[in-house]
This record gives sequence, C-alpha cells and structure tokens, in this order.
Amino acid sequence: MKPAPFDYVRPRDLQEALALLADENANAKVFAGGQSLGPMLNLRLARPSKLVDIRHIPDLRVVRADSRSWWIGATFTHAEIEDGVADDFSCGLLPFVARGIAYRAVRNRGTVGGSLAHADPAADWLSTMAAVGATIVLRGQAGERRVPAQQFLLGAFTSEVGSAEILTAIELPRLSAMARWGYYKVCRKTGEFAKAIGVTIQDPQIGLFRILAGSTEGRPLMLARSAEILANRGPDRAAREVRDEIDAALSHVEPGRRQQLVVAVRRSLQKISLLEAA
Repeated sequence: MKPAPFDYVRPRDLQEALALLADENANAKVFAGGQSLGPMLNLRLARPSKLVDIRHIPDLRVVRADSRSWWIGATFTHAEIEDGVADDFSCGLLPFVARGIAYRAVRNRGTVGGSLAHADPAADWLSTMAAVGATIVLRGQAGERRVPAQQFLLGAFTSEVGSAEILTAIELPRLSAMARWGYYKVCRKTGEFAKAIGVTIQDPQIGLFRILAGSTEGRPLMLARSAEILANRGPDRAAREVRDEIDAALSHVEPGRRQQLVVAVRRSLQKISLLEAA
C-alpha cells in the first residue's frame, strides 16, 4: 500500500516546527528517521495531513557535557551513536546498545529521539534511558519541560510527548571511570525487538546503582531492592534477589515471561561480576 496524501514541510528551526504542530487544524505529524512512521504511513495506520521533517534542525543535533551530566540531541541516529560520531560519556553503554538495534540500514536513519517518542516497550532506548536515570527533554510553544525517563512511558505506544510538542534531547548522568554496566537482551536473533531486557548500572563514584527489567507490558521495572543489595553486597548477591522482586512486582504476568526477565537481568549482573573479576 501507499500513504494517504499529505503535505511535506521542512522547517528551518525549532520555532517554525512547533508553530506547525500547534495549528490544531493541520493534523501534523513529526518525521525524523521514519523507520517506525514510514511503515505506518504505508499501511495507512497513520494518516497525517502534514508531515513536519525535523531532521535538519540544528538545535536537535547538539551534544554538550559538564562534569556531572551530558546532553544529546534527539535526531542523532543509532548508527552515529554506534560509530562514535557523537561524543560518548556513558563508558561505552550507548554505542553497545545502538549496535544491537535492528540492522545497519535501519540504524543509518532511525533516531534515538524517534525511538523514544514511538514508545514501544520492547525498544532498547526506553529501557536504557530509564536504567541510567536519564531525563527526556520536551519542547512546546509554552516552553520546555523535563520528564524522568522512568516515567516517560505512559503505556504501550503512549508517551509523555504531547501532540504539539517535540522531543528535543536526552540528558544523562556522566558516568565515571569507575562505572560498570551490563546490558542483556533476550531475542530470537540479533537486532530484533526484545522479549526481555536486563540493565545494570554501577558507578560508586557518583553513587549510581540501578537495575532494570525492560520489555514488560508497560513501563520498565526498576528493581530498587536488588539495586540496594548491589550497592552494599555486590552483583552476585543481588542476582539472588532478582527473581523474588520480579515475581512480586509482575505477579499478573505469566511465568514464562517472568522467567525471561529474570534471565535477562541476571545476565546483566553477571557482566558486572566478570568485569570486577577481570
């Protein structure tokens, strides 16, 4: 199939793009990499009257950092993050995650902001940003608002991004040289959307200890009790806590799915153990 007819607009700056989205009669939709929206247009699951192409807006291509945090613009592609085009302050976590998304042709065009805004619970960036404690930056004509990544997902394919807002950037904590991380994705073949995701972040220098089970039916699940054990007693002891915490929080989920989450999280913790033993 082919898309329903629409007008294509390429705004010069963020203000022009926001003005287009604010027109209630325009039925406008933001376009960046198009790797999710393109198929939806072809199947006519999405029928915007106007497509607003934000790929070339300079404000969405910014990377900056200070001693505590760093900021990456929303239209950086997965491939650019994988290849180190954007400076990395995550000790290799973001390039590793980017490398496991789909295949190279998709990574060449798909953007980190577009993936987050699409709000698929099985997508890699949602779990990664929530695990690291990132903040999602949204911009509308009324100004900027900031949403913790852990709260960004409202439900499957539903996020905090309003119809007249643009996801402009992601702000992340700057990991120290002492940081260790583990990321494990359960999927049938490399690059697929995840059946389960496990993420562990350990950085004693900045006091960051977080464990996450992702690709659930909704928001990623933060395992606070397991993370506290990680901070005080290490990854091997934390791995023993994971099953009980997941079972308690997701008792409504069938046992096979819970088992996949347990395996993913434990393997992310195992990566921390192996790094510490090296």
